[in-house]
Amino acid sequence: MAKKIIGIDLGGTSVKFAILTEQGEIQEKWSIKTNILDEGSHIVPDIIESIQHHFDTHQLTKDDFLGIGMGSPGVVDSKAGTVIGAYNLNWKTLQQVKEQIESAIGLPFFIDNDANVAALGEQWVGAGDNNPDVVFMTLGTGVGGGVIASGNLIRGFGGAGGELGHITVDFEEPIACTCGKKGCLETVASATGIVNLTRRYAESYAGDAELKKRIDDGQDVTAKDVFDLAKEGDDLALIVYRHFCHYLGTACANIAAVLNPAYIVIGGGVSAAGDFLLEGVNEVYLKNSFPQIAQSTKLTLANLGNDAGVLGAASLVLK
Repeated sequence: MAKKIIGIDLGGTSVKFAILTEQGEIQEKWSIKTNILDEGSHIVPDIIESIQHHFDTHQLTKDDFLGIGMGSPGVVDSKAGTVIGAYNLNWKTLQQVKEQIESAIGLPFFIDNDANVAALGEQWVGAGDNNPDVVFMTLGTGVGGGVIASGNLIRGFGGAGGELGHITVDFEEPIACTCGKKGCLETVASATGIVNLTRRYAESYAGDAELKKRIDDGQDVTAKDVFDLAKEGDDLALIVYRHFCHYLGTACANIAAVLNPAYIVIGGGVSAAGDFLLEGVNEVYLKNSFPQIAQSTKLTLANLGNDAGVLGAASLVLK
């Protein structure tokens, strides 16, 4: 009888669980609320209880499974199975996640950073087409990512490998980043970054674009609003869109020059702008890539959505 895998995607609002086959097929999913009270001390016990409850109600035992994989925010030591500094979980001190889950469930447990895990999911059964060389960029509130080279996650000497959001791309009017430096990709290519660009270019824009009216009116403008207006031909929105494409396309060209992956996969909430986003970024990317890179490294959109986390977590068990 083929054994199954449990994949867990731990987030600030919910914990997503999935039972998968070794081929990456999701058989069932469920989720629980993340209880971050009392310095996040309830999170791991809640995860253990949820798995045990699922085993009981579905007549499963640990013998049906190969292991458990999990993606977590924060600084993850994948060898020790610990997490520290996951502030959205209220985890300020070192959390012995692996030790607790292995002793309670009796299955091998593997853990990595959530952005790395989402990258593994897209690489394995998503837009990465199971190629061993894939870069994943997630454009959300910030810009995260993961780098997989020759089938291995690049974690770096100090554990900060693949911090794609902190590549410096803006040298003209650099915006301060939450990391402490200026001009990071995150400040111009995330959901927040697009709003930063909108405010920057609205100041010097003298036309009567709808986006300009909304900014002057004090309305809250989102990245989705900007892309929707750009698609309609709004003058100011197109200025923002072109600068966004310039920064992201340049970053992709630089990443590709260093790593030459088969795919740079673009995901996260901002990527919902779809082909409109991809076409603009790809144009800049191709213009700034030397021929062998342009021919071999392709930009593509992520296609797993919210399942990337549980799928990538499950792949940790197989690796």
